[in-house]
Amino acid sequence: MPPGVYGMQDVWEREGWQQINIEFLLPTGIYLNFPVARSDTISTIKKMVWKNARNEPLFSALSDPDAYVFTCINMTAEREELEDEQRRLCDVRPFMPILRLVAREGDRVEKLITTQISLLIGKGHHEFDSQKNHEVNEFRTKMRTFCEERAQVRQMLPWEPWMEFNFPCDLEPCSVVAQSGKSHSGKKILVNVKFEGSEETFVLQQDPQDLPMFLKRNALRKKSNVFRPAKQEKPEDYTLQVNGRWEFIYGKYPLCQFKYIFTCLHGGITPHLTMVHHSVIIKFQEEQGGLSNQVSRTRAQSKPPPLPLKRQNTSSLWSIHEPFYIYLLQGSRVNADEGMKVKLLILFTCLFIYLHLYIDCPLAWVNTMVFDYKDQLKTGEFSLSTWPSVPDDKGDLLNPMGTVEKNPNIDSTAGLLIRFPNIRPHPLYYPPIEKLNELGMNGEKVVATKEEHLKLREIVDNKNYTEFFEDEKELLWKLREEVRQRYPESLPKLLLITKWNKHEDVAQMVGLLRKWQDLPAIHALELLDYSFPDPHVRSFTIRCLGNLRNDELFQYLLQLVQVLKYESYLDCDLTCFLLERALSNKKIGHFLFWHLRSEMHVPSVSLRFGLILEAYCRGSIFLIKSLMKQNEALNKMKALNDFVKSGSQKATRIQTTEDMKVCIKQDTYMEALSDVVSPLNPSIVLCELCADKCKFMDSKMKPLWLMYKDKYDHVGIIFKNGDDLRQDMLTLQMIQLMDVLWKTEGLDLRMLPYGCLSTGNKTGLIEVVKNSDTIANIQRNNSNSAATAAFNKDALLNWLKSKNPGDKLDQAIEEFTLSCAGYCVATYVLGIGDRHSDNIMIRETGQLFHIDFGHFLGNFKSKFGINRERVPFILTYDFVHVIQEGRTNNSEKFERFREYCEQAYKILCRNGTLFVNLFALMKAAGLPELSSSKDIQYLKDSLALGKSEEEALKNFKVKFNEALRESWKTKVNWMMHSFAKDNR
Repeated sequence: MPPGVYGMQDVWEREGWQQINIEFLLPTGIYLNFPVARSDTISTIKKMVWKNARNEPLFSALSDPDAYVFTCINMTAEREELEDEQRRLCDVRPFMPILRLVAREGDRVEKLITTQISLLIGKGHHEFDSQKNHEVNEFRTKMRTFCEERAQVRQMLPWEPWMEFNFPCDLEPCSVVAQSGKSHSGKKILVNVKFEGSEETFVLQQDPQDLPMFLKRNALRKKSNVFRPAKQEKPEDYTLQVNGRWEFIYGKYPLCQFKYIFTCLHGGITPHLTMVHHSVIIKFQEEQGGLSNQVSRTRAQSKPPPLPLKRQNTSSLWSIHEPFYIYLLQGSRVNADEGMKVKLLILFTCLFIYLHLYIDCPLAWVNTMVFDYKDQLKTGEFSLSTWPSVPDDKGDLLNPMGTVEKNPNIDSTAGLLIRFPNIRPHPLYYPPIEKLNELGMNGEKVVATKEEHLKLREIVDNKNYTEFFEDEKELLWKLREEVRQRYPESLPKLLLITKWNKHEDVAQMVGLLRKWQDLPAIHALELLDYSFPDPHVRSFTIRCLGNLRNDELFQYLLQLVQVLKYESYLDCDLTCFLLERALSNKKIGHFLFWHLRSEMHVPSVSLRFGLILEAYCRGSIFLIKSLMKQNEALNKMKALNDFVKSGSQKATRIQTTEDMKVCIKQDTYMEALSDVVSPLNPSIVLCELCADKCKFMDSKMKPLWLMYKDKYDHVGIIFKNGDDLRQDMLTLQMIQLMDVLWKTEGLDLRMLPYGCLSTGNKTGLIEVVKNSDTIANIQRNNSNSAATAAFNKDALLNWLKSKNPGDKLDQAIEEFTLSCAGYCVATYVLGIGDRHSDNIMIRETGQLFHIDFGHFLGNFKSKFGINRERVPFILTYDFVHVIQEGRTNNSEKFERFREYCEQAYKILCRNGTLFVNLFALMKAAGLPELSSSKDIQYLKDSLALGKSEEEALKNFKVKFNEALRESWKTKVNWMMHSFAKDNR
């Protein structure tokens, strides 16, 4: 190690260092030093140590090699025991080139899993231990027991429920399947089926409405006719697997409802399936169970008996009638010049204390709870390390959206020392639910006049409410029982006007919640906002969300992870709900893991998210190896991207591309990047990396374009490092939700919400859509210059004709018409900006789709203060030219396109509240264009919230005609974009 250099971070980042000198400390006191290959496994290095130690004194004092384990200091500054001896040295990445050999102690399996979890979540378990926090310790203990018990129950499931956990069916909504069935009525589909272990394939004719059981029966009948087996096989003994994927076709759903087969039908592709015998799946199930049982046995042996509960004298806080106060004892490390007056603003609520330091502008803020995690009123001194205020134009000093966690960076932030008084010599508690229910039973009966009923109806019908007048508040509270019975979806309004500082009203509201009927998700989601912090309200919300099917829950998972940031304590109903559903559905678990893992670099949530990740891993021991492999692959992609960025500054694009391919072909890269479960889709395995087909893209951050193949298909992914993908992820989630809502009402607009996943701090993956190109490329390739390309209206249609000869062209134009309608409506409603011909793409089948969603909610791009995007959505004459099949007088086709747009828009307006609620919950993510309620106003306007369907449609028709009339401006914008790109 060179003088003045500490740590080996650079050594592990650079691939050039093939040999590394390592110092070895033996338990006999002997010191060894010799070079080892960075790709050597720990097992190989141990054999080398034993070989070298034979010539050293005291070798005979050493026991068998298996009695010892290497330890090192890892990159999380934790002493790590290297129990997994199949790991390579470059995977271990010691902080210093020193390995110490020590005698094995304790439970080897438990230590190995603890180490793996620490590496996987990016936070050492010692960091949790060092908190010395009772809430953290109790939460870890409770969640570990909770998750391990769920894992045990899961392993006892019968075959089909176990399949539903591991391989949930990927289905289309029933309505669109029924609509598709009508259009394909009487048509048979061809399905290619083979049996596992055999290369012999059969092509079978099936009705799209057939159940999987019929297909299995036909496959077995065909097999018996060809091979004449001695033993009769039953269709119940087999399951259909999609070739090359961990995706299965089973259950009582028609074949055409499975997304894979539905997609094949529309793409004119023959589905390829494999008949897998149940014994293969049962063996897989037993392997999973073996890992879980091994851990649970060792855990049961080491479990201490529970401590006896101590009885204490306690009082209810509501029995105290004295004023509440806190003492500010000291402020420190405040970033202000000497002599300046620093002010402190403090706001009390019944649950929170908000504190904000400011001079003329905000300096820092911190929030804390009045009660601890056991509902006990805090007493004594508390040191609060603040969070720096971000200068903005919102003017709010307090930050009620902010975390109640202290800033972990204590040395670099302002600190406040406060003291809660000891009001009584014994603990004071928030009243338990039983006491609240008892007090809430005393609500008086009320009689309302006809005018009051009409006024109430007017209040509950107003979807654009922000504030209420005093008379409206009084009326809502007076008629709260009527709201419960007749307008249950107006619960958020009632909660907002409840006087939470008044004991009787709180008790009344808690009593009402107990009787309130479950709300549908479209309304219940709103109650997870920071405006509703009461634990009884949040418990009610989780009760409602418990009714969601797994596919519906998956649709809202991104928001549910974000609102964990609003929770007051670690142990809450939302955390338990998410963990329970994640441990009962592997797809939900996979994405819950990555949504949490991607924000582990954020100080305000790293403790909470780290603890939830640790609990999830404890309940999914069998997935740890796969997740670690994904993590390792992402680290290698980042290293490769850094190599490309560095190389592209010094060499030509061609030379850098060749150097990149040479780098990929190294054993360490090929091993790390091959045979990886795709983080984008856990049913897809990225098998063999095709180094010669990999490249990097032209944009500033040089994203990697990586191509994989297996014996059935090619799969492409884009790795981005340096761009925040969370806004893209949110936009694509909304487009997918729109697609589901449209399909549920029988309208399939052939949307293509491709995969996009944020995996870390400004890193993530994007799915490559095969056989597609940008509008810009198609226009450039059909024109002589950039000036004429944007105005070449025949380019698109000619390209589609070249890709779809003969009868295929009609279907391609229909795909284009439907998808163009869907994206016109989606981009208008979401206010997606920066639309140009390089981020609108089209597949060879005719499907149009948009990419790169850096601006939304009406944040359109401008140049020199002039708005470049002057139309509500993209509808150019070359798009119309394709829709009209190249004929200017084909108004029938265009009117059908217009009808698709209007039908799609009306469906979204009917579900406007859902989109507004989902965007509101994403405020916690801290996206630059979505940080306050004001940012969501665009969405409320575009969805015409609070207006009738007729008014909304009338406004949309105006926007539609405007887009068509002003499309020449879009063309000019595209031409300027092409000029700018060509002149870079």
